[in-house]
Amino acid sequence: MLETAGLTKRFGGLTAVDAVDFALAEDELCSLIGPNGAGKTTFFNLLTGVLSPTEGAVYLDGEEVTGLDPHETARRGLHRSYQVTNVFPTSTVLENVRVAAQAHGEDSMKMWRNVGAFDAYYEEAHAILDRVGLADQADLVAENLSHGEKRQLEVAIALAGDPDVLLLDEPNAGVSSESVDDIIDLIEDVASDHAVLLVEHNMDIVMNVSDRIVVLNRGEVIADGTPDEVSDDPAVQEAYLGGYEPGDLTDGEADGSEHAPGEEVA
Repeated sequence: MLETAGLTKRFGGLTAVDAVDFALAEDELCSLIGPNGAGKTTFFNLLTGVLSPTEGAVYLDGEEVTGLDPHETARRGLHRSYQVTNVFPTSTVLENVRVAAQAHGEDSMKMWRNVGAFDAYYEEAHAILDRVGLADQADLVAENLSHGEKRQLEVAIALAGDPDVLLLDEPNAGVSSESVDDIIDLIEDVASDHAVLLVEHNMDIVMNVSDRIVVLNRGEVIADGTPDEVSDDPAVQEAYLGGYEPGDLTDGEADGSEHAPGEEVA
């Protein structure tokens, strides 16, 4: 479904992603973890065309998509959410998703036509909002949502256009502890019919939802396996988990750093 071969990104003398070979199956939920600065966000940016690799290649459904811009990778079925909430704050929740659905549809270049001509996009938007639990907030202006609801809206926008692969970049970031179960349910629901690559610092979430975990450290893959295999790996314990036990985490950080959740050097 999604593959990389020798994917590398250098910023001057810093190698942020170092010769990563990776494959995501069509029915898989894989989590990408590692300490701040490990290269997780840079890897996401290389997959989606935000950054061009120094070396290596990206493939989607067997076709090379290396270096295509984000709009083109999205058109081919690779969508993502972001660490920082990325919505139109003064538009309604429904309009945020409707615009995203239209952007991935055949009418993407007809933004100035009467919006009533695009009933199918409204129907898709309503269905997505129902799926992510925001149906009752459809007419609410997005800036008035709670932080957790904005994260749900981010996922809704990423779902527009029915992507084949969904990249979720810290969907739990900044969400209150009371809303964590809702985020877990949402991730599991999305993974029921999409290939999902998840970046998440909360190890309780990662261990509960993942079919597989890949660990990056200093741009290199240091482990790749089931949650049990990864949690027992000495190299992972040393680089990131630091003696993690289920239920230990209250702030979403496993490495004890003082960075805010989601903050990454590269």
